[in-house]
Amino acid sequence: MIVEIVSAVVVAGGAWLASAVRVVKQYERGLVFRFGRVRPQVREPGLALLLPIADRIQKVNMQVVTLPVPAQDGITRDNVTVRVDAVVYFKVIDPVLAAVHVQDYRSAIGQVAQTSLRSIIGKSDLDDLLSNRERLNQGLELMIDSPALDWGIHIDRVEIKDVALPESMKRSMSRQAEAERERRARVISADGELQASHKLAQAAATMADTPAALQLRLLETVVQVSAEKNSTLVLPFPVELLRFLDARTDPSAKPAGKPPEPRSPAESVPEKVGNGQVAPLEGEASEVPDQRSR
Repeated sequence: MIVEIVSAVVVAGGAWLASAVRVVKQYERGLVFRFGRVRPQVREPGLALLLPIADRIQKVNMQVVTLPVPAQDGITRDNVTVRVDAVVYFKVIDPVLAAVHVQDYRSAIGQVAQTSLRSIIGKSDLDDLLSNRERLNQGLELMIDSPALDWGIHIDRVEIKDVALPESMKRSMSRQAEAERERRARVISADGELQASHKLAQAAATMADTPAALQLRLLETVVQVSAEKNSTLVLPFPVELLRFLDARTDPSAKPAGKPPEPRSPAESVPEKVGNGQVAPLEGEASEVPDQRSR
């Protein structure tokens, strides 16, 4: 009988001890509610002793939580329909506020993140969403962190993951990017032509002062052409030399020993002049007597 009583006492003591002792892990903090009121002292990691009936413990995770924000459809400030999703990193800094001031802080942070993301989409242009994400991430973090501080939660960072565009907008942006690259290529080519023209003008001025340089350049060009093992060799001829030969040649001079061109029958018929005399043909001696000698 005594043994049974002792056994019952031991079992009851073990059950009481089991209900009075809780283990708080390293990444957790324990909040003790005694008769419904939270105790000001937060239980640190380790063993936590509780009153079996009066106390109830609630553990709060202090790790950084990764919360994906579902993709939100919105219209940007420049009237472009986009679909944006993001991710929020936060952690609990005050377990009492996180357990008392909000029912489910994970769901609350998720809802605030969705509404803030929609607000950011409406206030931003498409170019900002695509190229200026750092500023948008900071603005989104401030919008979420403002109400989260009242819940004992700190927002570590917010990242916009992806911006989905309509297919028509993607094609338009592709054409715009292609046109921009073509414009840059043309500007660079024109700039190169301008610089080359300046260098060629300087080279031409130098060669004009030194004619031997022009001759050396001509010989170098011939060497470059002949190095390709071509069957045809194109040799440029200076235009100045042609002008010199043209100036030295008399265009009115006729070559010696060239016989006179034959005349047509119409041209060989002698013409009559006054007093019944006949005019001599060109190249024949005139037999018309001189009237003044008589």
